[in-house]
Amino acid sequence: MKIICTKSQLLSGVNTVSKAVSAKTTMDILQCILVEAQADRIKLTANDTELGIETYIEGDVVQSGQIALEAKIFSEIIKKLPDSEVIIKTEENGSTSIDCEQMHCSIMGKKGDDFTHLPEIERDNRIVLSQFDFKEIIRQTIFSISTNENNKLMTGELLQINENRLTITSLDGHRISVRNIELSDSYPACEVIIPGKTLSEISKILPGEAEDTVNLYITDKHVLFEFDQTRVVSRLLEGKFYNINQMLSTDYETKIVVNKMDMLRCLDRSTLFVRESDKKPIIMRIGQDSMDLMISSQIGSMKDTLNLKKEGKDLVIGFNPRFLVDALRVVDEEEVSIYMINSIAPCIIRDEKHSYLYLILPINVNNSGY
Repeated sequence: MKIICTKSQLLSGVNTVSKAVSAKTTMDILQCILVEAQADRIKLTANDTELGIETYIEGDVVQSGQIALEAKIFSEIIKKLPDSEVIIKTEENGSTSIDCEQMHCSIMGKKGDDFTHLPEIERDNRIVLSQFDFKEIIRQTIFSISTNENNKLMTGELLQINENRLTITSLDGHRISVRNIELSDSYPACEVIIPGKTLSEISKILPGEAEDTVNLYITDKHVLFEFDQTRVVSRLLEGKFYNINQMLSTDYETKIVVNKMDMLRCLDRSTLFVRESDKKPIIMRIGQDSMDLMISSQIGSMKDTLNLKKEGKDLVIGFNPRFLVDALRVVDEEEVSIYMINSIAPCIIRDEKHSYLYLILPINVNNSGY
């Protein structure tokens, strides 16, 4: 095999597929990137058997062939090359030379025949999304997935399609994030759980242009994302997602409308007084036209006051400040509406159109002295 391409093209392709290189495996081949020279196209592929990514880059194919190169060293070499033309050539024994200007190096590769290729996915039912919208709804929900592998379903996000409405839901046992968008067309109803890792990696490599689209193809066990010159295939999580509808009540005893940035800045300041291991809540004492926010820990204490508009009862309630920060950071409106029932029931942050919803469980503050 012999190919010629620019460093920028090669590095872009390597960075894209590297997201699917296995970090922990006893199979050396899963730590490789497959480089394939096919007629006039160069394809790069990585696959950890749960997530697979392939992308095409521009370049000249002098001699067709394929080679699997250890991803870490290959990536580091490409990063450190001059910004110039790169020539990659392989020998029958797997020895691979990389030349760029005056630099020459050689690494050993593995036979491409041993590489696990991406599964073929049926393309019967295509779902078309705006790249911008899809990237946004991932950003606005991904922080609520669980990192605890003991509860596999919580490490993924529920994707639901009902006619022209797409809903993404994530939860970690302490909070729930829901995002709804309208699609340009109507599609048959479907419901799948996509691993959070897959969505996180897609959001990193998806350009996110408003005028560009991403195609989804869903089967019983896999989901395929196609955009630009890239294909991402992921296994789906098996099982039935949690029924959250009973928790998303529209009833409330207290509603406040507050400036998002003012509250976010106050919450950011409060986190200075909480270590990562602490479970100290920020106390919100809601009055008629204002709200006191207070936090106290071994580090120190803070009290701040925000103006607001309130409907209903006064209330004292406590939350993990980081959970509130995560939700407010992804809300685009200047003002946010927060709905509460009492000090032990979840609060809900949502807009009037229900395009987004964030539910956060409170922390008991009965013995906090407030």
